[in-house]
Amino acid sequence: MDILGLINTYIRVVENGSIAAAARAQGMSAAAVSQSITRLEAHLGVRLLSRTTRRMALTESGTRYFEKVRHIPRDVDLASQAAAVATEPRGPLCIATTTAFGCHVLAPLMPAFKEAYPHIDIELISTNRRVDHRLEGVDVSIRIEAQLNDQLIARRIASRPFVFCASPAYLDRAGVPTTPEDLKQHACIVFRYPTDGRFLPWTFVLDGRRFEAKVNPSFVCDDIDTIAQIAVYGGGIARLASFVAQPLIDSGRLLPLFESGGRHATCAEPEPMDIYTCVTERSALNVKVRAFIDFLERRMEHEPNALAQAAAQRSGQAKKGRPEGPKYT
Repeated sequence: MDILGLINTYIRVVENGSIAAAARAQGMSAAAVSQSITRLEAHLGVRLLSRTTRRMALTESGTRYFEKVRHIPRDVDLASQAAAVATEPRGPLCIATTTAFGCHVLAPLMPAFKEAYPHIDIELISTNRRVDHRLEGVDVSIRIEAQLNDQLIARRIASRPFVFCASPAYLDRAGVPTTPEDLKQHACIVFRYPTDGRFLPWTFVLDGRRFEAKVNPSFVCDDIDTIAQIAVYGGGIARLASFVAQPLIDSGRLLPLFESGGRHATCAEPEPMDIYTCVTERSALNVKVRAFIDFLERRMEHEPNALAQAAAQRSGQAKKGRPEGPKYT
């Protein structure tokens, strides 16, 4: 009898809240999951679940048993990792991230990561909804500070600028804001968190003091790439992560605002975006997760150099002259 397999199925049933949900999570039939629970109960000689056609609940014995065995699958995995410490990382690795970071940063890096670690099987969950590490089998997630919570252990791995930008057509029509206070006079395209309905605040730093600019939300959207496209087609001013904004700025479709040292610069600096990797607990930092975090941190350390070169190139092009209209450098 595969006791570990039966225990793992029982844990999945409890965590997912039903036999049907656990069956979907494990790729099994509901009947097979139910039979596994019956075999485990027969082995223990106690009833673990009270099951009816409409609901399922843990018995008192089932609750005590779950608390004792819930860590067994992870402990077994960690033991396997420890035994294979001299070998290269292998096995499944589930990574969760936002859609924008997944598309613009992770996706280009994944082939290189796979080449470096060919025995790691990668699953990437790219979504703006709230992801539950335990219920969805996520090994590590990538989040910004506003998405952190007390249930996760976070490690800051990088910081990226936020870029305020708009299309040349919009700035020709509406003028160029020179201070954060000017933003309330402009059409602003803001991001709403789909998880709790909050707006992502537009924050600046002045003399070490953080403050939030008042904005006029002409457009509200829960997808960063859609916001970028609204800005490209003249919808207003957007605040975008540099990895989203930079290609559009390089192509001339968007123009940056509030740049340090520019003609229309302000003393206030846009607050940067801190990026964190998150796990449920320190024991979750197995060799696969550590390999991924170290790889991502190394790659992101080199990214600012490329952005700085692009900015310098834009500055040199600007000195050669632009078509008639406002100057933004």
